[in-house]
Amino acid sequence: MDNDPILEMKNISKAFPGVLANDDISLEIRKGEVHALLGENGAGKTTLMNILFGIYHPDHGEIRMNGKNTSIHSPQDAIRERIGMVQQHFALVPSLTVAENVILGLKDFGFIIKTKQVEKQIKELGERYTLPVRPKSKVWTLSVGERQRIEILKLLYTGANILILDEPTAVLTPQETRQLFHAIRKLVQEGSSVIFISHKLDEVLEISDRISVLRNGRNAGTMNRSEVDRRTLVQKMVGRDVLLDQEKPQVEPGPLKIEIKDLSVKNDKGLMAVKNLSLQIKGGEILGIAGVAGNGQKELAEAIYGLRPIESGSVQMAGVDLHHRSIKKRIQAGLSFIPQDRKTIATCPNLSVMANIFMKNTIPGLKKPSLWNMQIKNMHEKTSELVENFSISTPSSKTAVRYLSGGNLQKVVLARELSNRPSVIIAEHPTRGLDIGAMEFVYKTLLEEKKKGSAVLLLAGELYEIFRLSDRVAVIYEGQIMGYTPPEPAYTEQIGFMMAGTREAFIHDHQN
Repeated sequence: MDNDPILEMKNISKAFPGVLANDDISLEIRKGEVHALLGENGAGKTTLMNILFGIYHPDHGEIRMNGKNTSIHSPQDAIRERIGMVQQHFALVPSLTVAENVILGLKDFGFIIKTKQVEKQIKELGERYTLPVRPKSKVWTLSVGERQRIEILKLLYTGANILILDEPTAVLTPQETRQLFHAIRKLVQEGSSVIFISHKLDEVLEISDRISVLRNGRNAGTMNRSEVDRRTLVQKMVGRDVLLDQEKPQVEPGPLKIEIKDLSVKNDKGLMAVKNLSLQIKGGEILGIAGVAGNGQKELAEAIYGLRPIESGSVQMAGVDLHHRSIKKRIQAGLSFIPQDRKTIATCPNLSVMANIFMKNTIPGLKKPSLWNMQIKNMHEKTSELVENFSISTPSSKTAVRYLSGGNLQKVVLARELSNRPSVIIAEHPTRGLDIGAMEFVYKTLLEEKKKGSAVLLLAGELYEIFRLSDRVAVIYEGQIMGYTPPEPAYTEQIGFMMAGTREAFIHDHQN
């Protein structure tokens, strides 16, 4: 690996209304390296790379390629400099083929395109970098992992030798992640450079040569992979020690708290998203649901809570069928829900911290001023107690929750959902978008609820989160449970196969 930088970003600053996203950041990329860009959500990683790719323009600073100043005002300018970017949300046209998507937007083709030649080149690129695709396939027929391969091949087809991958493993199975890492290693061996944006510490430590950590819009340090471990990186990210590996309390499972039988639920398009799904959770147990996003997790959670109608099947708590019960009745039965969308579903942004905490509670005697005043006083006292217990950083209980950070907003949701000693908790991506400190708090809180005897259904996107919290792992694919495993990394490959649609019984038959 050449130690001379082929790309330099010097003193880059970028501000948006009320937010300084990048604050005097400098970054160097060398030829033939994987340079990880690590940081919490909102640390400035994506903004910095959007500047490099010409989507944003910096307020201050400069970009140098091979020692010379360059101007990148658009993605076309970036491509001219042989810089390519695969963003979190793919920019593919579903109705076109793989080859047509690769060609789309390239200016070096005339009116006549030699399709067969293009398809041949794409196939050869895929084989060379172990990113196999079918050039004639329509994009809408492909899996999420295959679509990501197309995005990478598009960059390679343009001749890009600096590839920016923004959270590339977020939508992949474990097997697809390994395949991607193999391709990345092949690229850097041939002299390309890869900027790997992530918040996953284990993956960063596995794939990177050097690591730059962003915190609050600044570069907190660039280090060689050999010089750091998880603890060092966490300290750089948040400025203090964080205990993410919470010790699971050993709890003897109690009675059955929730049972789902043959549940079928439609999505917003009217298609069946959950298909004859059954599962059970006992008190003092956390059941983790693993699966690639979009396989029925959202619809399952909403159907249990009553936000989405059930087509067939049943949801029972303590033997009572909730099918035709209102959300209010489900709450009174001891059901709590922590939705993934904390800003628009879980809270009312313009209402105060206190109002959001008590929005589920019925207040008796509202027509009697004396009782109203007493109730308001009690609510203020209870809110102050919860703000302290859940470490909510807020100017006051009267502050509108839209002014709170993501972590503090999630703590408001937790305070509301957990303060009434729920029997069953649905936790849907409870740490998505949170910083590491807030994640630590959520982990600790859910494990405490387990100790109290609650049954927890954990729908999480990250396997490491499921392993750290769950007692059992159920794998979902296209709205069906493919099988169960213990919550241990040794089962990652088996979970990956099930996430891709292979049933547990089939795996066992072929392993024996």
